[in-house]
This record gives sequence, structure tokens and C-alpha cells, in this order.
Amino acid sequence: MFQPLSGIRIIDLTQVLAGPYATYQLALMGAEVLKIEQPDIGDWTRYGDAPEGLENQKMATAFLTQNAGKKSITLDLKKAEDLSKLKGLIKTADVFVENFRPGTATKLGLSNEDIFEIKQDIIYCSISAYGHDGPISSRPAYDHIVQGMCGIMKMTGTQENEPNKVGAPYIDYATGMNAALAIVSALHQLKRDQKGIVLDIAMLDTSLLLMASLMTNHLNTGWQPIASGNEAWSQSPSSGAFETEQGLLMVAANNERQYKDLCKALKLEYLLEDPRFSILGNRKQNSKKLRELFAKMFLSGTAEFWEKQLEIFSVPAVKVRRLDEVLSEQQVLDRKLTKPIEIDGAASSLHMPTLGFKVDGKTIAPKTAPPRLGEDNSILLNTPE
Repeated sequence: MFQPLSGIRIIDLTQVLAGPYATYQLALMGAEVLKIEQPDIGDWTRYGDAPEGLENQKMATAFLTQNAGKKSITLDLKKAEDLSKLKGLIKTADVFVENFRPGTATKLGLSNEDIFEIKQDIIYCSISAYGHDGPISSRPAYDHIVQGMCGIMKMTGTQENEPNKVGAPYIDYATGMNAALAIVSALHQLKRDQKGIVLDIAMLDTSLLLMASLMTNHLNTGWQPIASGNEAWSQSPSSGAFETEQGLLMVAANNERQYKDLCKALKLEYLLEDPRFSILGNRKQNSKKLRELFAKMFLSGTAEFWEKQLEIFSVPAVKVRRLDEVLSEQQVLDRKLTKPIEIDGAASSLHMPTLGFKVDGKTIAPKTAPPRLGEDNSILLNTPE
């Protein structure tokens, strides 16, 4: 089994989403993740809508999603005795992860300098909204706040209805994956140099680098992105969203071969001989008319029909689906992006996310259920002072 982080111990002081998702990736790869939670309260995501049988048990769906395979230890970090116990755990660890608002760790006596005094050869990973330098570094934020900050909302939707928030907390998840990548990379350097490493992971940085080409295009040329609705970034008349007899169809015929194949699939071969549309430069000049011709043809069939038809001609296309529709697709089922896990008290097994890639053709899934609050406090009995 793919467990490259077996033997690695991680002290996890993160809450909510980005941090817990980062350490969840590491747990899936075999790391022992000790999730440190406040006594009687725990992670904020323990509260909310819960699966049947787990109501009022601090096991809400939001918590379950990124905490399987971890261990839960409760400590009140404002008490000297509990803080001393945490420092004992740190002596046994390889990685320390926190997502406090910048400055909070220092107040608790858990800054990177404090941690390195306890153990020199450890990775210190701090996840925050804006990072540890800059004029707004101390501000708190969540995914939707950073969406408002990073510019994505002004590019989402149409010019008539922007700004629009992206429908999922994608910055949180991407930040978690960014942090996991940073930690895995740092572990290699730690093994080589035997010297502590500080990782500073910011949600804003991650959000901007998710649109790196847009960012550099603006900085290098002055280009200003605008909301373009469901149209393709290429602005090609043969790409983007098309209404059909039933449903919306996304099409990407950007290069010359794809354009020709699209015309053949739509039985519009005559366009290939029409001087207005036969070469790229002329197509750009007559894009509105070309778009109208394509749009009229797509209305003659359903999105499902055109998806299958264009597949025959190797033209990228897909019917726009709801989440429930895509999760029932055989492609998604075969990739096994979730695994049912048995949890005591739950009315049925519950789906947990797997690692985002397969290894030797196999899916990497959590081996144990998400922990109850304080379930693993016995670990403290064998912790050095």
C-alpha cells in the first residue's frame, strides 16, 4: 500500500477546512496526525448538519469530510499544564501545523521560534489568510472573503451580473493541497539537512496562483480580464456554452483540427469552403455570424445527444451537469473518489474522500473513521515531559 509518510507524526492545531484538509492528505499517505482540540468543544466543524444517527454527537458532515484517519487529543492551550503536555508531544513530532490568525501562536508561546527551542529538526507550517508579512497579514478571513479579495468574483458571471462567488470553497481546498505539497517537500529537505523549516501558506497567494496566467498577463501586458459568463477564455466562436433543445452544452473547438471536426459533426462542412470562415483571421472578423450558425444547429438536438455526437469526432464537449448527476456517472464511480466508512452510531456507512490520485492503479482511502472528540487522549500517558 502507498504509505510514504508512515512513521511521520504531525501535530495538527488547525480547524475548519484548509488546515484540516492539508493534514487529511498527509494522513491518507500514512502520517500519524494528532488533531489537538479544545476540551468539550473541539473543531468548529463538529457542529452543524450531521448524518442520521450522529446528530448532537459533535460529528457533523463538515467535520467528517476531512478528518478520517486522524487521532483526537483534547488540550486547553491556555492552561500551563496542558501547554506543557503539548510541548511533550512536539518533542516526538516531525511536523507542526497551525492556522491561527497571525500573532495568536506567539501569544500562546507556540511561534516557530518557540517550537524550534523544543525541537530543532521539525517542520513548522502556518496556514493563514494573507501570510505573515504585508500590511493586512493580521486580518482574519474565510474562503468567501478571499474570493472577494483575489479578483475571481469580478471575473465570474457576466458583465451584467458580476461579481459572483464561486459555488464551492475552492480556495480552502486548494490551500490545503498547497500546504500538503509544501510539507511533503519540506520533509525531504528535513531528512537531508536535519534543520527546522518554516512554511508560510496563504490563502490569498494560493487563490492568485490558481489563475497564474491571468495574473502574469495583466502584469506583463496591462490586459484586464472581464466577466465573460460561460464563454471560453479563447473567445473562439466555436467554443464556450451553447443552448440546446434540452440542457446547456460546453464546447471547446479551439484549434484548426477541432474547428474542422466540429463543422463535420454539425454537418456544416460548407463553412470550410466559405472564405468568411475558412481561415482563422476571417473567422475572428465574422465571429458573430459564425456563432449564430453554430447556435442554430445545436438547438436541433439535446445536450446529451451532442455530447455523444461530438465525441465521435474528437471534439471536446460536455453536457452541463448537476453534482448528483456527475456523481452517478460511471467515470466518477470507476475513479472511486470516495470510500464508504463505518462509523459507530451512524445509520449507514458514510462516504469519505480518497487521495486525489491513484497509485499503481489503486485508490488510497482512509483506514479509520473520523475520531470522536478526545478519543485518543491516552496517547498523553506515554508522552515525555
